[in-house]
Amino acid sequence: MTTSFHLTSYDYYSSRSDMEIISNIVESLKRVLEEDKKEAQPLFLKTSDNLILNIARKVVQEKKKTFLIGITGESASGKTVFVDNTIKACVKDKKEGIYTVVRCDDYYKDTSKELQEAGSYEELFKTGFSFDTPDAINLELMKEHLMELKKGKTITSPNYDFVTCVSDPNGDVKKPAKVVLTEGLYVLNEGIRDIMDVKVYVYTPLEVIKDRWYKRAALRGKTGAAADLQFKDVNRTAQQYIRPAYQIADAVINGMVSQEYIQYITDRIFKTLQDIEY
Repeated sequence: MTTSFHLTSYDYYSSRSDMEIISNIVESLKRVLEEDKKEAQPLFLKTSDNLILNIARKVVQEKKKTFLIGITGESASGKTVFVDNTIKACVKDKKEGIYTVVRCDDYYKDTSKELQEAGSYEELFKTGFSFDTPDAINLELMKEHLMELKKGKTITSPNYDFVTCVSDPNGDVKKPAKVVLTEGLYVLNEGIRDIMDVKVYVYTPLEVIKDRWYKRAALRGKTGAAADLQFKDVNRTAQQYIRPAYQIADAVINGMVSQEYIQYITDRIFKTLQDIEY
């Protein structure tokens, strides 16, 4: 049996117009990335062959759908810095409905009881307890919340205290938006990465990560032997759970670039998408 498909005049010209717009977006984004490559410390270290085309198609053909971007990397690699500066560049006013951020750190399970029973972080880590495996985070709830946001529903994310290990289920209200950015250690793990429209990995050399990590650990009440024990675990679990995401990422971002340069490049990309004639 032969099946025929007929385009109306409107469909034909609409489709043709969309393809022209997609082509313009692709060429404009390619120019931005080519300029970035010339820098001593480029922001983009690697991009997949079809990343730009997929972004262009979604911007043009799926205008009303939520765009979910998952950003991962090792602890202290610069995920939060990248997200925060991307937001500063792309949304200079406080207009609602443009973006929402969901952070994996908010979904740590409540372990305040375990900490109290151990008496200290050092003693807790000696029992073999780890904050640095996917089991320490309620990924099922986080995925459920991300799916709700994609459906246009409002969610309330938990709020986790890194000093006391208390998780408050009544955290921040997150409203649906055109772009949902989710960042954290395990947002590209199997079982959750399939819902991402774009997968981003932030790469930073281990010696830089170590320096950043110890400074942040001190602010969270972990110093001395407790910090040493946890960082050893951080490095071990990163090899198993986080670094493999480098291979499946649509884009690998340089965690060594300045905040100003992150804002500059992401602002260029945002303006490119804004300036396209629809």
